[in-house]
Amino acid sequence: MNPIEQLLKDREQARANEDPCANLCTVASVDAHNLPQARTLVLREVGSRLALFLNQTSPKWQQITSTPVICVVVWLPSVNVQYRLQCRVEPVEKRLVDESWLLRPRIPKQLDWFYTTRQAQSTSVADRQSLVEAVTGLNDPEHEFAPRTARGWYLKPFHVDRLDLANPSGVHDRHGYALVAGVWQEAVLVP
Repeated sequence: MNPIEQLLKDREQARANEDPCANLCTVASVDAHNLPQARTLVLREVGSRLALFLNQTSPKWQQITSTPVICVVVWLPSVNVQYRLQCRVEPVEKRLVDESWLLRPRIPKQLDWFYTTRQAQSTSVADRQSLVEAVTGLNDPEHEFAPRTARGWYLKPFHVDRLDLANPSGVHDRHGYALVAGVWQEAVLVP
């Protein structure tokens, strides 16, 4: 079985269930001080590939860039399934990033431009009201295209752990998958 195809099916079912987590994942990486970091991001599907889109000014960009492997967790409560993926990454083509960026809602677009022209993501601000006013005040026509800092990573999973918590027996169903020479090898795991 291809665990990525199963993940896509499970996400499709979660979307049909109106699962609030269907399009999200948690990405774990290590920062410059060798401390673990985890954050929730939107998990995109670009064709049959999984991808993350982010701004290059974010600390997570540097963390992902400097780490050979990241861990991605997908939790789909409406189908009671969790995935843990160990992934390498490769850049999404800038053309695809730019096309995807145009589909974003207005405020995330303005935030990307704010990060690029005013202040990098995760830096301190005087207060929330000033931040909101500065971001919502960005209405320049040039902001109708992606800034140079808009980037994306394709996820290249090589190990997947799938845990199905909805087994009628009460014993969780857990499988591990390892990509060996381009073929997924499956093992049943003790949950």
